[in-house]
Amino acid sequence: MEIRAGTGGDEAALFGAVLMRMYQRYAERHNFKYELIDIAETEMGGIKEATFSLNGRGAYSRMKYESGVHRVQRVPETETQGRIHTSAATVAVLPEAEDIDVEINPGDLRIDTYRSSGAGGQHVNKTESAIRITHLPTGLVVQSQDERSQGRNKEQAMKVLKSRLYEMYRAEAAAKEASARKSQVGSGDRSERIRTYNFPQGRVTEHRIKLTLYKIDSIMDGDLYEIIDSLIAADQAAKLAKMNEGI
Repeated sequence: MEIRAGTGGDEAALFGAVLMRMYQRYAERHNFKYELIDIAETEMGGIKEATFSLNGRGAYSRMKYESGVHRVQRVPETETQGRIHTSAATVAVLPEAEDIDVEINPGDLRIDTYRSSGAGGQHVNKTESAIRITHLPTGLVVQSQDERSQGRNKEQAMKVLKSRLYEMYRAEAAAKEASARKSQVGSGDRSERIRTYNFPQGRVTEHRIKLTLYKIDSIMDGDLYEIIDSLIAADQAAKLAKMNEGI
């Protein structure tokens, strides 16, 4: 999970720290393992951004609904006139990346043999021991001619191909993750909020399902069960309705 301060300056950063503690407390209540990965703090004790993991059975399926802009309305500690300020922090929830296992279908390969050539175009040997492998789906071409054995050259070429494919898939996965993160958090503007925490009124409003609860203290202490369970129920009902439309 990632939390970033959005609109609201120092107050947004302080609220980001409050959100992180809320998720820590929820993790303790739900027996998820919390692990801080990275954090950039402000001088006032807020967080510009923080990355942490929650591990446990069903962690992502429950926490994914927290993605979006969280808006807070309260009187900041730095406010001397008692005015209520509105600020925001963004939350992104991403499933833990799995190791990319490069599987190569032999049918996707074109393997050519040719004679190894040395300096000045001289043949290193008279047999076609050099190997050129083309991965047809991607167009990647690798070759090996350093070894005298065709088998060894093929082995070396396959290692290079796997490395290049791994790097290509890793870059694609990173691009998809960045896209998913951007779609989840939006710009961090207050108007894009999914939930509002109004401290003077003691209420939390979940805008996506129009749920308002007047127990902000327990929610900030990690009691997210009613909110998350309601979001899951609404999501399942929407999916069921969509399925029924197709019947």
